[in-house]
Amino acid sequence: MPTLSMFFGLIIRMYYAPKEHNPPHIHVEYQGKEAIIDICSGDLISGYLSSRHLRFIQAWIEIHYDELLANWDLCQNGEKPFKIEPLR
Repeated sequence: MPTLSMFFGLIIRMYYAPKEHNPPHIHVEYQGKEAIIDICSGDLISGYLSSRHLRFIQAWIEIHYDELLANWDLCQNGEKPFKIEPLR
């Protein structure tokens, strides 16, 4: 699972396997824990992130929404997603 971005100790990844399950989502790792976040809504699908870290991810998703959906489309075709700038 390639890393899309890293910031504030958060590692953001996306599977790239044909027909990955919907909804479009990212995997976020922080200090050994994992969470899955819906790209379209910014909601936590599963796992755990503190509210502070979830807000960081939601802000990053809002800034890079179009890039994330483009990456999702690549992944649906089995293609490797591209890197995305971190939150600064």
